[in-house]
Amino acid sequence: MKDKKVELLAPAGDMERLKSAIKFGANAVFLAGDSFGLRANAKNFDKEELKKAVEYAHENNVRVHVTMNILPHDEDMTGLVEYLEYLDSIEVDALIISDPGIFALAKEHTNVDLHISTQASVTNTATVKFWHDMGAKRVILARELSFEEIKEIKKNAPKDMEIECFVHGAMCISYSGRCLLSNYMTGRDANRGDCAQSCRWKYSIQEETRPGEYYPIEEDGKGGTFIMNSKDLCLLDEIDKLIEAGVDSFKIEGRMKTAFYVATVIRSYRQAIDAYYEGKFNKDVAKKYYDELTKASHRHFTKGFFYKKPDSNDQIYENSSYIRNYDFIGVVLDYDKENKIATIEQRNRFFLNDEIEIFSNSPDFYEFKIDNMKNSKGEDIEVANKPKEKIMIKIDLPLEKGDMLRRKI
Repeated sequence: MKDKKVELLAPAGDMERLKSAIKFGANAVFLAGDSFGLRANAKNFDKEELKKAVEYAHENNVRVHVTMNILPHDEDMTGLVEYLEYLDSIEVDALIISDPGIFALAKEHTNVDLHISTQASVTNTATVKFWHDMGAKRVILARELSFEEIKEIKKNAPKDMEIECFVHGAMCISYSGRCLLSNYMTGRDANRGDCAQSCRWKYSIQEETRPGEYYPIEEDGKGGTFIMNSKDLCLLDEIDKLIEAGVDSFKIEGRMKTAFYVATVIRSYRQAIDAYYEGKFNKDVAKKYYDELTKASHRHFTKGFFYKKPDSNDQIYENSSYIRNYDFIGVVLDYDKENKIATIEQRNRFFLNDEIEIFSNSPDFYEFKIDNMKNSKGEDIEVANKPKEKIMIKIDLPLEKGDMLRRKI
C-alpha cells in the first residue's frame, strides 16, 4: 500500500457541481474559467466565481485545478498573462496545460503547480521526463495507454513527478481529444473548446453517382449507424491495480455532467478507494459500487485501452443515447432533527407513496416510502411537480444538507 492516498479528482462545471463533488468525497476538483479551457459550452466560472470556488474548496481542504488546455492560435492569447496573474493571486492549486507557449508564460507569471493535460498526448517515459525538466509537477497520461504501460511509466518517471490518469467518463474517438472532425463538419474547433461531438452522430454512406440515396453502414437495415460512438470508460474494479502501480490521481471526466452524476460517480469511487485502504476492497465491493454508478445517466461501459486495444465490443453502433434507470428527484436543503422534517428542493417530478432512495457520503443508501408531503405553505400535496419547489417530508432518518433523493424509473 502507498503511504500517500491516491487523489480523487472530480469535474466541476459550476458551483453546484463543485459543492456536490466536495460533499461526496473529492480530494480535488478541476474546472475552467471563461477562457482558455476545452469546454466552451459548460457554464464555467467568471473571475469572481473562480475566487469563491477556490475559497470554498480550500475551506474544505480540497485542491482546485484550473484547465487552460486549449491549443491556441495567436488571437487566443489575448489577455492570457493578466488571467494567469489573477489565478495566481486567488491561489489556485494547479493549472492544466497542453500548449508549450501557455506553459512557458504560466511558469513565468505564476507560482502555481503546472500539470500537463491529456491533450498533450503523453504516452512514454521520455516525454514525462521532458516535462519534468521543464518544471511540470504532474502529467495527465493519454487515454491510449494500457495498464502495463501506465505501470512502466510510473516506475521509470522521476520520483517527484506525479502521474494522473482517467478512470471514468466519456472516451474520445480521436487521439487524446485532438480532433478536427467537429471543425470540418460544423466549423466548431474541438481543440479550442467548442466540440460539437460529431463522433456521436448517426452516419450513412452515399455513392457518388447516386446523390440523395443513403445506405446504412450496417447489416440490419435500420438506416444508419454510429460508427465512432465509444462506450464510456469505467475502471472502478481496477483501482487496486492502479493504486499499487503508484498512480497519484484518479480523474473523473464530466464537466458538462449534472450535479447528480458528479455525486453518484464521485461517491462510488470514494467508497471503493476507502475500502481499498481499509483492506476491504474485493469483487463484491467493486460490484456494489459499479451498480451504484449505473444509477446515474450513462452509456455502456468499457475498460478502454486498459488490457487491449478497443475493438467493436467497445463501441455502440445502435444509438448515441444514454441509459437512464433513475430520476434525480431532489436535494436536501435542511433537516429539522427535533421534528424529523426534511426540506427538499425538487428537481424532477415525484409523487406521494413513491418508493425512493436517499444517498449521502456514507457507504450505503436508504430506501424510503413517501407517506406525506407538504409544500412551502404547509399544505398537503400529492405531487411535487414545480421546478425547485421546496417540499417538506417527514423522514426518521437524520439527513444532511446536500444529500440526494433518487427514484427508479
